[in-house]
Order: sequence, then structure tokens, then C-alpha cells
Amino acid sequence: MTGFLDRVFKLGAHHTTARTEMIAGVTTFFTMVYIIFVNPQILAVAGMDKGAVFVTTCLIAGLGSLLMGLIANLPIALAPAMGLNVFFAFVVTLSMQYSWQVGMGTIFWGAFGVFLLTLFRIRYWILNHIPVSLRIGIISGIGLMIALMGLQNMGIVVKHEETMLTLGDLSATSSWLGALGFFIIVCLSSRGIHAAVLISLFVITLMSFLMGEVQFHGLFSLPPSLSPVLGQLDLVGALRPELAGIIFSFMLVNLFDSTGTLVGLTDKAGLIQGSKGQKQMKRALFVDSSSSMCGAVMGTSSVGAYIESASGISVGGRTGLVAIVVGILFLLAIFISPLIQMVPIYAAAGALVYVGILMVEELAKVKWQDITEAAPAFVTAIMMPFSFSITDGIALGFMSYVIIKLGSGRYKDLNLCVWGVALAFLIKFLWV
Repeated sequence: MTGFLDRVFKLGAHHTTARTEMIAGVTTFFTMVYIIFVNPQILAVAGMDKGAVFVTTCLIAGLGSLLMGLIANLPIALAPAMGLNVFFAFVVTLSMQYSWQVGMGTIFWGAFGVFLLTLFRIRYWILNHIPVSLRIGIISGIGLMIALMGLQNMGIVVKHEETMLTLGDLSATSSWLGALGFFIIVCLSSRGIHAAVLISLFVITLMSFLMGEVQFHGLFSLPPSLSPVLGQLDLVGALRPELAGIIFSFMLVNLFDSTGTLVGLTDKAGLIQGSKGQKQMKRALFVDSSSSMCGAVMGTSSVGAYIESASGISVGGRTGLVAIVVGILFLLAIFISPLIQMVPIYAAAGALVYVGILMVEELAKVKWQDITEAAPAFVTAIMMPFSFSITDGIALGFMSYVIIKLGSGRYKDLNLCVWGVALAFLIKFLWV
């Protein structure tokens, strides 16, 4: 079996082993498994059946991750994207009063637009022409956003009416257990233990169980029916002229949120190199855009690459075997949801903060002596956590890059890609 896996996923060429890849897959799964419980709660606001959405979330995350592993051989997991599900539920359906069926149709057409951009290689052309400073800003911004999510999940950073954010209650169980999980990861990683994140998850979950914070409700349960959401999207109704802006918004977010995540994760791990690496990225982009269309048909919001995949990469994951493990676990989660629910959200929070540290180190590569490169990288990085949006961070980074280069008389540094992306985002902010 080891020889077979080595041939299929090129484990030796990536300087990894089957054991390391499987540990990385389990680690990634547990840092992103929250989506199968959070996504149904959010989409239920739009009037969708919570049980059916739970199954759909597991299925699309499982199938999308399997395809990413088999076709692109990258350790990147896919699942319904956070942010877009909130926009769909609270803006399109709750605020604008469109039915969730019509809203799901707009998600499909937005994903279809991204698929066409991928098919005609425009998306990959954009990817190849992103300036180095913006790529570094994207990587670091994702890291800062991941760390913020982890601190929020621990309860160490909380909302505040006057200062927006403030320090939470450090005596709360979630805070000190989450912090303990972070310190376990850092200390074990400093000793070269690749399973540090997985060990931390196990220890914190066990402690939570012994303290009565989580309960054991069995191992297995039968999944509910998919019929309330499967194939219920309204494709014709979604093509109303007044919905063009919504479709455009979904397309832009799909295009840059997932693309930015793929760039950040693969750059950080050094996975995309040479012609073979470029083929991998092209395949990954096809899997990503196709999965979003399938997700809309199955009854869930847009699907994208997950930044939590960085947790598996951080423990040594380098091939598609990681994504295969994640995909299998998501499919199994349909039947073992009582066991999955035992893992508290703060148990995985330490891993997110740790991954944030690893990704922010990219800022050391910025040419700080060149303010026209440093400023856009800085804007891109800080605006992701401040706006809590990967896409908005990328948008403001591109627009600031154009403005600064023009203002400093270095317009020759601007290429057609930068101009086009900056203009597209300007249109989105002004008229959508």
C-alpha cells in the first residue's frame, strides 16, 4: 500500500511519507470540521432545512476535497466558504427578500462565471501576473485572519462597542483551554513533533470531556434526507436584471477568495514550482470552480479552498493524499456526527493561531525600503483581518498598488492584470 501511495501521490518526490500525510489530513479535518455545524445554522436563516444542509455540507466538502487530491495532488481541502454563506443568508434572502432558491441560483451563475474564466485561462493569467508584494500581502493577510479567527474561537478576543475588539475573559474555560492547546502545539513543534496539532486536539478534547464541557452522545446516527435542498435552485429566476450585481459579487468573491487562498497556501509550502506545478494549479482551479457549481445544485453556498488547510501543511502535508484523507473523513462525518460534535471549537483554535504565525513570517520578504511595494503589501495584509474578508483585502491591495505606483511616477510597474483587477473591484465597490 505504501508503494502504491508513493506512485500515485509522488510522496518521495515531495519528501514526505504516507504516515505524515495522513496525520496532516486528520489535522486539517479537525481544524475545519466546524463548517458542517456552522453552515447549516447560517443557511437555516434563509429558510433552508438544517438537517439537509448538514448532509450537503459534508458531501460537497468530501467530494471536493477528494477531487482536489486526485486531480491536482495538492494538500488543499474544499468546503462551503465562510463569508459567502453569511452574505447569501443575511443579505440576499433576509435583507433583499429573495427566496433561497433564487439566491442559490445567483450562487450557481457566479460560480459558472468563474468556471468560464478558468476554462479560458483568464483566471490563471491573473494568478501569474499578481505582483510579488501583493502575493506576500495575501499570504500574510490570510495568516493574520486565521490567527484572529483562532483568538475569537477561544474567547480571548471579543467584540466591544467602543473599541470594536477587546480582551475577553481569560478565566473562561474556552480561553485557557484554547491557550493551553496553542502552547502544546508550539512546544511540541519546537521539538520537531509533526503530530503536534493532532496531539493538542486530542488532549484539549479529552480535558473538556473530563471537565463536563462536552458530552458523549454515541458514535453513529443516520443522516437526514437531502430532498428539501437538492436541485431546488431557481436558475431562471436568478437571471433577473436586478440580480446582476449579486451574481457579479459572488463571481468576484469566488474568483479572488479561493484563488488568494490557493496562492497563499501553495506559495508558503513551495508546492507550485516549474511546469508541473503550473499544471497542478490549473487543475486545482478547475476543481474549485466546478465544486462551487455542484454545491449550488446540491443546496449549499459557494465552495472554496480552505485556509485551515495550512494546519495540515504546517505538520508536513505536501500532497493530495492529505485532501483525500480530509474528503473521506467528511463523508464519514455524515454518519458519526455525535462523535465529531465532541470536539469543541476552542480545541482547534490554537492550531489556527499557530498557523497564522507561520504565514505572517512572509512579511520578512517584503522590500521595505521600497515604499511603493511595502505599502500595498501592508494594506493587503492588515485589511483582511480588519474587514474580515480575504476578497476585500485583495481588492484594497490592488487598488492601493495602482494609486501608489501612479502617484510615484512608476506606472511602468503596472501590468494589464493589475489594471483590470483594480478596475473590477472599483466597479464592485461603487455600483454593486
